[in-house]
Amino acid sequence: MGKAIQSQPEFTRQIAMKASPTKPNLRNQQRVDVGLKVLVSNPAGDELHCHAANLSRTGVMLRCNLDAVRQLLPGQVTPAPGQWIQVSTRFAVPVVASQNVSIRVHGHIVHLRRVSRDEFHLGIQFSDFEDNGYDYLDQYVSRLLAATLG
Repeated sequence: MGKAIQSQPEFTRQIAMKASPTKPNLRNQQRVDVGLKVLVSNPAGDELHCHAANLSRTGVMLRCNLDAVRQLLPGQVTPAPGQWIQVSTRFAVPVVASQNVSIRVHGHIVHLRRVSRDEFHLGIQFSDFEDNGYDYLDQYVSRLLAATLG
């Protein structure tokens, strides 16, 4: 009887996988498409009108024109992490079919994307709700999510 022969490959090669190029989701909440009018105030006190493209419990994506972006973001560059530009927003959501409630919330701009020549998307992350604003927003988003799923 002979010796057992161990078979090993002539060479072993490891292949490094590239990391996925996907961008991280900046919000950890589900978003709902909306068409709300939003009043945005910058620290200088300028008030600008934009429209919400989508909304979640933790933030809003606004559709703004170039002039609004220039007033909110000098240089038209997204702020670096930790150097956010503070803004205040105010918008109305329906609590019941015939009654709207105004929500005032402070936040900071975390995202900027040019969509077309004169349309930009601005991402605002909410940081501080006034009064019962979070409860009203939570109810509104929950209703819209239930309507899309059901």
